[in-house]
Amino acid sequence: MIPSPSSQPVIVIGVTNPQTCLVMRGRLRAFRLAGFRVVLVASPGPLLDRIAASEGVQAVAIPMQREIALASDLVSLWQLWRLLGQLRPEIVEFSTPKAGLLGMLAARMRGIRSRVYLLRGLKLETATGFKRRLLLAAERLTCRSAHVVIANSPSLRDKALALRLMPAARLVLLGGGSSRGVDVVQFCPGPSSARQQLGIAPDAPVVGFVGRLTRDKGVPELVDAFEKVLRRYSQTRLLLVGWFDAAEDALPKALRRRIENDPRMVVTGMVDAPRDYYRAMDLMVLPSWREGFPNAVLEAAATGIPVVTTLATGARDSVLPEVTGLLVPPGNAEAVAEAVLTLLDNPERRQRMGQAARNWVLEGFLDAQVLTLTVKFYQGLIANHCAPAVDGVPALRL
Repeated sequence: MIPSPSSQPVIVIGVTNPQTCLVMRGRLRAFRLAGFRVVLVASPGPLLDRIAASEGVQAVAIPMQREIALASDLVSLWQLWRLLGQLRPEIVEFSTPKAGLLGMLAARMRGIRSRVYLLRGLKLETATGFKRRLLLAAERLTCRSAHVVIANSPSLRDKALALRLMPAARLVLLGGGSSRGVDVVQFCPGPSSARQQLGIAPDAPVVGFVGRLTRDKGVPELVDAFEKVLRRYSQTRLLLVGWFDAAEDALPKALRRRIENDPRMVVTGMVDAPRDYYRAMDLMVLPSWREGFPNAVLEAAATGIPVVTTLATGARDSVLPEVTGLLVPPGNAEAVAEAVLTLLDNPERRQRMGQAARNWVLEGFLDAQVLTLTVKFYQGLIANHCAPAVDGVPALRL
């Protein structure tokens, strides 16, 4: 359904898959509370409608394929071009590879001056050969069709500069990164009923994971590392808070069966509100190969648990090494197992790291702080078509 005209400035925010709408919570509401009329665009699905309704914004469903599909991509481009012509937004923000490319092209063809590409990560980092070259060309076209590119983390900005995706003056990092920050009231230490609901003993060590269950998230290495952990702590449980994503980097069928058939690995499926699951963990592991700035790590940190993640782009920005968690090379199951065992061996160190992690989030990643910077930046783009100063911005009431 196309929204009716109004005097409010219109911002169109688009992603490819409705699953990505989960990470838009808070961000959409912040724009609405700042006086924008917000239109959320994604492929059709219950999550698109549910998130739009909960955030108080309008939803428009436009089918977009995650993979290359020339005929349907042209149809999606035409639908985006038509939508932008009807809405005439003051500003657009598109993210994720396909929506980013099609959205930026449609906005540029429509002459929309404030075009923001939110770089949430680089899929090309785990691609090789011709596919990597194709993805790189697509990212360059997307970035150069944008008015400004916002990188989601310091290392992602560095990577984008190294790949010459965008001139430095138009490649922006807001604050310390993150697209929405953390609601530290929701994500905080406290009791949890998740262990009892999942049949996990109160005294069993729980190693957690939150996210899509795919190869690029490092799930194969995590499962191998878990087998090594079991040799020392046989009662350990691996709590996988996520779903088996049917993306290009989907897990092999044999590995999926292995996970599903092992009672020591608990898979929750997609979870809208993972707070209680974080509280059930002794530590979290995200052995990802590529990230933008992982929300799950910040949520775990705010909950007061240490995190083991990798030196991959984006992931390495989400942990203060040896303070809030541990960093390991991506693709190294031995290193993951060693880091997990190091923390399981030392409960006092886990507690110190967890407290430091929450303090770190409180100091730099409060949702109101991150979203205030974002909204003020976008307001400046509309007013000046350039990046405004953002120091001393008053906090939003979210």
